[in-house]
Amino acid sequence: MTHEVFILVYAVILGLIHLVITAAAARRQEGNLKWAAGPRDEPVVHTGMAGRLQRSFANFKETFVFFAVIIICLALRGRTNELSQLGATVYLVARILYIPAYAFGWPFRFAIWGVSMFGIVTCLIALLI
Repeated sequence: MTHEVFILVYAVILGLIHLVITAAAARRQEGNLKWAAGPRDEPVVHTGMAGRLQRSFANFKETFVFFAVIIICLALRGRTNELSQLGATVYLVARILYIPAYAFGWPFRFAIWGVSMFGIVTCLIALLI
């Protein structure tokens, strides 16, 4: 398994952890499982940390697709190198840091998002050169 695919697997694990903590925060805000177990006909707007975790998870899902496709293409083409390894690692570390940054409402989270995008672009460059 290449370093990049290894990082992709850890990004999947991060996504699963993110999903669980997001759901837990939402259930805690709702106070019970009645809404979650029901048909969810009436939307619930989550606020505070639960809302921020939901938005952060939505952002993760938006960027993860691009990251995963690029990493899979790198692996299939055998184009992994130091640049792609760096980009993959930067993406994962930035996404790990982005969760608490967004959850606690830190104003510099956009910079962390930018770093994760740098990781994706770095991997894309490695794929194209």
